[in-house]
Amino acid sequence: MTQGSDMSFMAACVQLRAGRNVAANVEAAEGFVRQAAEAGATFVATPENTSLMEAERALLFEKAKPEDEDEALRALRAVAREKKIWLLIGSLPIRVAEDKLANRSFLISPEGRIAARYDKIHMFDVDLAGGESYRESRNFAAGESAVTADLPWGRLGLSICYDLRFPRLYRALAHEGARFLTVPSAFTRQTGEAHWHVLLRARAIETGSFVFAPAQGGRHENGRETFGHSLIVAPWGEIIAEAGTEPGIVTAMVDPAKVEEARGRVPSLKHDRSFDLPAPERAAKEAS
Repeated sequence: MTQGSDMSFMAACVQLRAGRNVAANVEAAEGFVRQAAEAGATFVATPENTSLMEAERALLFEKAKPEDEDEALRALRAVAREKKIWLLIGSLPIRVAEDKLANRSFLISPEGRIAARYDKIHMFDVDLAGGESYRESRNFAAGESAVTADLPWGRLGLSICYDLRFPRLYRALAHEGARFLTVPSAFTRQTGEAHWHVLLRARAIETGSFVFAPAQGGRHENGRETFGHSLIVAPWGEIIAEAGTEPGIVTAMVDPAKVEEARGRVPSLKHDRSFDLPAPERAAKEAS
């Protein structure tokens, strides 16, 4: 398992309220990333949909570009290089086919290099009380691979928003050596009020990992309302930084030694066991 350095570092989560104008969204994100770096952060994360919140399919596909043409990716890589920071771009809509996009997260090195890419695995296809309905799979192709990458302080496991509800992903990332987990999100206000804090704390506790969860917050130009409350959660489950609903940044000092401390106190990762789950009729026969 990769340990990395136990030297503390400052991490920052950028909270946005992205709209339908890519250039304006990128400008806002750049400003907050620079602000975080100037405050001393050496790892900065932005939310899901950093460059665009667009509900109309035709406009979404018009504005989304292939990776090598994406202006947000180009601009934010330049900021990471300028400020010499590790930057997690929460997600951008990347054209991967004529009729499909990827909801793709990028880890950018201090040299501006793409160190890792992750395509969101779990698609948010739900109908909520009050008439809210989402069909992410209509526009986006689901990713098929979990992703880890090495930072100077240890291994990072990547995820995006709805992935948060699938704990086996995070267990797998932790077993691959992840000490830090990213959950860039655009949680709805309704689901965020009910589940955001408890799910993020649970993922931190279950894996003994730091969780960085930058979020979209407030009422967006397209009418959607997101929960905000960007969080940084420590491995024992303590919330060490939290935003409200307004755009901005939150920062926290991160001590990687806390990962081994938490995992030592409750070594559940070492206690994982495979098991069989027979159908009820088979279980009844075996018991008789």
